[in-house]
Amino acid sequence: MRPAEVERQIQAGLPGCQAVVRSDDDTHFEAVVVAAVFAGKRALARHQMVYATLGDAVGREIHALSIQAHTPEEWAAQQGA
Repeated sequence: MRPAEVERQIQAGLPGCQAVVRSDDDTHFEAVVVAAVFAGKRALARHQMVYATLGDAVGREIHALSIQAHTPEEWAAQQGA
């Protein structure tokens, strides 16, 4: 699975989010996902939301996925630091 496909699936499952996905081998991925729906949610719940957008691909085409999940405010603060 290509990183662009993973990005599209995440964006389709979390409307309004911004997702950037990278991979060196098309099986191990790193994702940065910024979404307002993460507000008030703990890291585990945010990760579960991202995994849910990918369905059965996790564990099959996606062997490993590292996720950074932020609200827009958190992301802006992190980028300004």
